[in-house]
Amino acid sequence: MISVREIRKSFGPLRAVDGVTFELEPGQVAGLLGPNGAGKSTTIRMITGFLGPDSGSIEIMGADIAESASLAKSRLGYLPEQAPIYPEMSVSGYLKHRAKLLGVESGSIKGAIGRAVDLCRLTGMEKRRVGHLSKGYKQRVGLAGALIHDPPVLVLDEPTNGLDPSQIRESRSLIRDLAENKTMLICSHILPEIERVCDRVMIMNQGRIRADGSPSELIEGAPGPERYVVEIRTNPSAGIEHCLRTLALVPGVASTIASAEQPEDHARGWCRVVVDAMEGEGDLREAIAGAAADKGLFIRELSRKRATLESIFVDLIDPSKDVRLTTEGNGAEHAGVIS
Repeated sequence: MISVREIRKSFGPLRAVDGVTFELEPGQVAGLLGPNGAGKSTTIRMITGFLGPDSGSIEIMGADIAESASLAKSRLGYLPEQAPIYPEMSVSGYLKHRAKLLGVESGSIKGAIGRAVDLCRLTGMEKRRVGHLSKGYKQRVGLAGALIHDPPVLVLDEPTNGLDPSQIRESRSLIRDLAENKTMLICSHILPEIERVCDRVMIMNQGRIRADGSPSELIEGAPGPERYVVEIRTNPSAGIEHCLRTLALVPGVASTIASAEQPEDHARGWCRVVVDAMEGEGDLREAIAGAAADKGLFIRELSRKRATLESIFVDLIDPSKDVRLTTEGNGAEHAGVIS
């Protein structure tokens, strides 16, 4: 549906996009994720024909965006970060204007407006002035305008930027509904935006795609050993060193260290230990629990740290930063930072 091959774009000495290549299959919902300045919006503007690449090619359903611009754009719906809406128009008046601009036949405009209103949950708002709507509804009107000609491909640039939490939830729900019948490319610097609505994630930084795959593929392929956090009780006279030595002897364990954050009841012998496994080892929780029991040590929490999209994202854009992971263990999940 979208084919991007080795596109590059520079602004003076700045290389904004540097050899980006990817293809979107029919029905796929892909997210282009990256920090501000990564080259995402420049990439989107080239895909939608607002900018021409310095080199490379872009096709929308086989139509080259440079050589067959009208055909390619007719197959594409685009919602920029700032939706081009006219506040003095009514919702239906604006959508009629958009339909004419996008070449919808006169006899089909009324039906197109009705379909777009239904899809974007604007029923009852048709006669309202756009300028009198909340920001969330204005965003829906912009989306309806992008959908008015029923394109098979939809490109959204920061679709929830500036919305409040309630509006963001509504917007995500709307996007998920639209994804049932559209191939979608969503550009954002907000990780939850991508994680909750996309089945494919492309992480971009410094003008290049640094990672590409489904969320589960990226998480399973994340580098580094498994890490465990153990809250364990020992005799206060023995101290945490006894726990460290005991757990270090478990087969498959590479290292044990005291966590930078210790439990509030550490004076009673409770301590928190971080255990790193050797590369390629399987789940060591049972072995860790067994070793502790053999030495008379009591465990009240044993958690396995798993990579998340957030940790992968942070590693790719700035490996020097601490990585926030999701803790898995004891049937619950919570966030934590390992120092």
